[in-house]
Amino acid sequence: MHEDFLKYQAQTTPHPLAMEVSHAKGCYIYDTAGKACLDFVAGVSACSLGHSHPKVVEAVKTQLDKYLHVMVYGEYIQKPALELAQLLAKHLPNPLETTYLVNSGTEAIEGSIKLARRYTGRSEIIAAKNAYHGNTMGSLSLMDYEERKTPFEPLIPDIKHIAFNCEWCLQEITENTAAVILETIQGGAGFIEPINDFLKKVQERCNEVGAVFILDEIQPGIGRTGKLFGFENYNCQPDIVVTGKGLGGGLPIGAFTASNEMMTTLSDQPKLGHITTFGGNPVIAAAALATLKEITETNLMAEALEKEQLVRKHLQHKHIKEIRGRGLMLAAFTESAEITNQVILRAQDEGLILFWLLFEPRAIRITPPLTISNEEIIKGCQIITSILDGI
Repeated sequence: MHEDFLKYQAQTTPHPLAMEVSHAKGCYIYDTAGKACLDFVAGVSACSLGHSHPKVVEAVKTQLDKYLHVMVYGEYIQKPALELAQLLAKHLPNPLETTYLVNSGTEAIEGSIKLARRYTGRSEIIAAKNAYHGNTMGSLSLMDYEERKTPFEPLIPDIKHIAFNCEWCLQEITENTAAVILETIQGGAGFIEPINDFLKKVQERCNEVGAVFILDEIQPGIGRTGKLFGFENYNCQPDIVVTGKGLGGGLPIGAFTASNEMMTTLSDQPKLGHITTFGGNPVIAAAALATLKEITETNLMAEALEKEQLVRKHLQHKHIKEIRGRGLMLAAFTESAEITNQVILRAQDEGLILFWLLFEPRAIRITPPLTISNEEIIKGCQIITSILDGI
């Protein structure tokens, strides 16, 4: 399959890892030769409950027997999508009660930008340096990494950037600002957490000038940081919260949630101000609903914090200089990109799946399924430290 893969499927890098996947179950992915690989990445934080979780599979199969796609989003009442939106509202603070379901995190970012501009009547969007919100044109416009942006310019105008955790920079937020959009924890930059109530201060500044405060919870959301939403750790509340990745239990989904008052501005002047054919797809929504129920009705979130400590305990090594992040959103830093590359590439040969972060070449991504066992965490850490012993 390798040659056909390179010929018929578009590639995102010159040298893809190209594992030939046979099947996946729990916290393991199996290749076509029968080799089992412990998954410390979870589809880049997407497979919250691991692979083929029985409750997710059951929900999908049940919905398959009822109906698939029937109408564009927002026109017909479809029970899985409605119940998912209701459950999100139940676990979000007021007035975050109305959800627009889409197909991916980056599409949800696009929708949130449109909503903020429509609601405020302003155009300026402020994002953070080293931000990553996706790769569609609007999401890409929020990035300040010129090497990635320049080949696709011109992008959308009126974007400004501030440094994450820079309180002095908050003066850049003015009455010209439609929205400030931040990752609750900066992902691609190296799993950087907010400090000194930074997010709360951004929220307060947005309130002062009438700007919309958007938090991107695509990676930290849905239980990964020990709370259902990462912002619950940082004494703040957004006007729009964006989710994706882990919400779908391994199926493609995105969502942005705001007050009903704000969200209704997308339904008129113009009508169909934001539309999507497959957003809220009943099969995907059923999988997401099962995932959200499992995470909120079990101890998985509390256990994520316990498992974080287990990772920190068993990843002590002279080549590991720092472990950043919270819960099961962690990044282990070596002293060089060369060492990190060796660890990630050798790990697959040793039966462990690791991956990189976008902007921080020294970081090893450690974002396993929330369902990973203590024994599997220790096993994966032992593989990493064994590789480091040989470097």
